Amino acid sequence: MSGPLDWRFMDIVAERSGQPIATCYQCRKCTAGCPTAFVMDYDPAQIVHMVQMGQRNALLSSQAIWMCVGCETCGTRCPNGICVGRINDALRQMAVEEGVRVGAPAVYQFHRSFLNNLRRFGRVHEISMIVEYKLRSLDLLSNLDLGAKMLLARKLPPLPQRIRGRQEVARIFETAGAQGPAKPPEEQP
Repeated sequence: MSGPLDWRFMDIVAERSGQPIATCYQCRKCTAGCPTAFVMDYDPAQIVHMVQMGQRNALLSSQAIWMCVGCETCGTRCPNGICVGRINDALRQMAVEEGVRVGAPAVYQFHRSFLNNLRRFGRVHEISMIVEYKLRSLDLLSNLDLGAKMLLARKLPPLPQRIRGRQEVARIFETAGAQGPAKPPEEQP
């Protein structure tokens, strides 16, 4: 545990995530089904317990909140319908808003690239997203051979496809107040 306990934390996260966090009785079914629990510093049940206990600083700086893929297996298995993925979404947003140093910088860079790409094209254009991610992470040469094979096999469209409803996607970002992802904490002045 790091930092003081924040006894309002559970109520804040419950409101932002829409999840009934107080109803968790630690059956651990969420963790048993989680496909990414093995790479997390805190497993899904621990995350919920830490939220309940007000361990704000430890959670917002953890890797776990960035490793969740949002598959919602936890919510399907939970007898109280708690989706830890939605809790992690709220925690990630709080970490960015508060300028907390990200626990998994490469995952955060991918997150930013994905959202920028979605906002720009209304759907993901893989090549644009990969290029942006590679530039952000400064990992320019890894997987170059795989990318070339995928291009040659026509698995990646060279140009973004036009979609209907692109303006609606842009409106969703505006409504959510997401004019693109916030600057990462290490880039903020």
